[in-house]
Amino acid sequence: MRKLKIIVLFFSIGLVSVTLAFKEDLFQVSKNLDIFASLYKEVSINYVDETNPAGLMKSSIDAMLSNLDPYTEYIPESEIEDYKLKYVSTQYGGIGIGTLFIDGKLFVNEVSAGNPANKQDVRPGDEIVKVNDIVVQGKDRNQVSQLLRGPKGSALSLVILRDGATVSKSIVREEIKQPNVSYSGLIDGNIGYIKLDKFLENSGAEVKQALETINKDKPKGLILDLRNNGGGILQEAVKIVNLFVDKNIMVVVQKGRNPEKTVTYKTTNQPIAAQLPLVVLVNASSASASEIVAGSLQDLDRAVVVGQRSFGKGLVQQTFNLPYNSLVKVTVAKYFTPSGRCIQALDYAHKDENGIAEKFSDTAKTAYGTKAGRKVYNGNGVYPDVFIEATKVSPVVTSIMNKSLFFNYVNAYRRTHQQIADVNKFQLKDADYNQFVASLNGKDYSYSSKTEKALEDLRKEAEKENKITAISQELDNLKSKMLSSKKNDLIAHKEELKRVLETQIISRYYYERGKVEQSFQYDKEIAQAKSLFSNQNQMLAILRGDGDFKTIGNPIKSNSFNN
Repeated sequence: MRKLKIIVLFFSIGLVSVTLAFKEDLFQVSKNLDIFASLYKEVSINYVDETNPAGLMKSSIDAMLSNLDPYTEYIPESEIEDYKLKYVSTQYGGIGIGTLFIDGKLFVNEVSAGNPANKQDVRPGDEIVKVNDIVVQGKDRNQVSQLLRGPKGSALSLVILRDGATVSKSIVREEIKQPNVSYSGLIDGNIGYIKLDKFLENSGAEVKQALETINKDKPKGLILDLRNNGGGILQEAVKIVNLFVDKNIMVVVQKGRNPEKTVTYKTTNQPIAAQLPLVVLVNASSASASEIVAGSLQDLDRAVVVGQRSFGKGLVQQTFNLPYNSLVKVTVAKYFTPSGRCIQALDYAHKDENGIAEKFSDTAKTAYGTKAGRKVYNGNGVYPDVFIEATKVSPVVTSIMNKSLFFNYVNAYRRTHQQIADVNKFQLKDADYNQFVASLNGKDYSYSSKTEKALEDLRKEAEKENKITAISQELDNLKSKMLSSKKNDLIAHKEELKRVLETQIISRYYYERGKVEQSFQYDKEIAQAKSLFSNQNQMLAILRGDGDFKTIGNPIKSNSFNN
């Protein structure tokens, strides 16, 4: 009885402490709201120049939230539709085109197959002059987007320039669906392939439908491609994992400061591909829900993860309604994969003197065990079981892409070539590449390399230390050699430039699906996945954790495997 009284006493003291702390928090919130409201009022009324009250409020909210993390954000009523399209829904009313500004002019860059613009023969390369009699020159991307989008069934008129001639198009907007699964099917070797671009509404159902179709052909294995997938809805990630693992298996736990935000997510259905060999592709842009799928399948030893270390976003957001149809998206929890690890890479609770979140130190990283006992680590994304060096984009290719110098050549190629080879076999001929190089004559595709920047920094430091006279000649010689080397960029990076050109050309004939298929011939990660499916013993050895694969992503020494 005495022991019971002591327990009750301690419980009561704890309850009182929590209650007092809660009241103190409420007092501080109320106090600071009063201060802020008074400050906002006085500045708005008394500032020497006229102010924009809405702008002041938006700036103050953004400044406050910026001290937390980049995922906690305020969404005013004017941005709600864009927010829903980015984070929730994959549908909008429009005509199905992508646009590009070049020298202040608006061009059609991409046309989606089967959508209204495609049906009315709007083509990449067309310059849009007017939308519904409104001149687009001088407008920004958001304004153009507002002009092109609208309710399903509403009419839209375009005035375009094509090969110097003015063309008018009358188009009826439709519901444009941007699927979560942008590609699915079989690739060489009877291997299933599903490319999942995002985890928005119905992504789980889309993956399931694609998988059911692929399963009819009894594939040797399946590649689930999550590269460049920034995530989305957590629950959709759980549904996708459930396609490959048994019912009632824990997939992810989210834990927040508020106990109500602590939730365990388990699989709820029987899987449809429990035994199908599975490879998941990730890269540095695979984040959030992508990491839940890759991390949980890795922890459960259900899939071999191939690629590069993922982004490292282990935070969960929730939206809350605010007055006047606005929203706030707040980070409410961290998520933990089945092994118990959190893959969050940046510590937003501890920032440096410049306000930049720091990475968790290697000493702060802890080893966790997968179902089979392999070691995995927290604090730095999902490290792949099979590491593949990322394909690097050279500075000259980046410069040409950023300045849209492929655009005119690709459009001209489409006009002069009515047909091209099959999408899986198309390769640009050397003669065509030489024509592209000739098209760059007089065009500015210059760039400043890291070496040049380092050279310039060295010159500045030498000047500060009065040593420039002694080394000036050597610096000039190095700069001259750098410029000479850059002149050969179009030759040195020919194969890389050809691949980009091929992708752009393919899109003019076979749209988005063609771009994906054409890329297979150069894809190192897919080649590695094919190799694994052809060597089941090696795949099983990885999942068992044999040899070097006992430890995945050791913060001190990371292992890799290449065939």
